[in-house]
Amino acid sequence: MIDYRLGNQLDLDAVISCYRASTLGERRPVDDRPRMQAMLANANLVITAWEGDLLIGIARSLSDFCYVTYLSDLAVRVSHQRGGIGKELIRRTKAAAGLDTRLVLLSAPAAEGYYPKIGFTHHPQAWWLRPSETV
Repeated sequence: MIDYRLGNQLDLDAVISCYRASTLGERRPVDDRPRMQAMLANANLVITAWEGDLLIGIARSLSDFCYVTYLSDLAVRVSHQRGGIGKELIRRTKAAAGLDTRLVLLSAPAAEGYYPKIGFTHHPQAWWLRPSETV
């Protein structure tokens, strides 16, 4: 049975282990513990999935709880994928953020086909500025 929890008071090692086991660790600074700790501490909406004492999934977001929620990380251990855990993490994130909020995310290249299957609409007008770039 999967247990879902709300909150970002998590053991950093468990979070990093989940990111690595989900492949999201390939695109996140998992070797920079202070940065990972700050990412977790500053997220104001975190939903996790647990199988016993094992963290098997995490949805880490920033939200204003009235208009928009940015789902910055969705990670499910590869060993637990294709069982609806990611979809349930997203569903619970949207419910916690408020049903009137828009949920926005940037997809990992390998996951681009996943989001349309669960109801997301592609939005081609997204822009970003990398840390090395200036305005």
